[in-house]
Amino acid sequence: MRRDELLDAAEQILCDQGSSALTLAAVADRAGVSKGGLLYHYASKEALIKGMVERLIDDFDELIAAQPDATYTERYLQATMAAVKSGRLRRWAVVTGASGNIYLLTPLREAMSRWHREGLADEPDPVASQIVRLACEGLWDVASHDPELNTEEDLQALELRLKALL
Repeated sequence: MRRDELLDAAEQILCDQGSSALTLAAVADRAGVSKGGLLYHYASKEALIKGMVERLIDDFDELIAAQPDATYTERYLQATMAAVKSGRLRRWAVVTGASGNIYLLTPLREAMSRWHREGLADEPDPVASQIVRLACEGLWDVASHDPELNTEEDLQALELRLKALL
């Protein structure tokens, strides 16, 4: 679990202070470990950012997989709502941290491409499915910038409306 604590600390720094504040020393301090302890798990700032990107992708893939008896877009919607409601909004922190290095964003771009292409042709209405997936992206981005914008009731109403499109 130490790796997750380090990634949590890095993400919190990115969310609170921006990418310029993300240093190995700051992450080690926030996580309550020595810099050597951090370097044992992540040898560089780039490795740390890569770890955040990989965790983001893995977490979202797990949320999608948790709904096996639904269409891919229904699972995508459920995963998005779970991420938004639980506060598992790492995307902004990761993108901010990796924005200076296109190589570090490659896995996220590949995952986004996969998430938006997966099963689209098998959906009853591929256009409606694409609209729902894009709306999920917008919801996640907005919620990562302003987590207080939507109440639980707002999110339920949005979810119902998006389900109705499907």
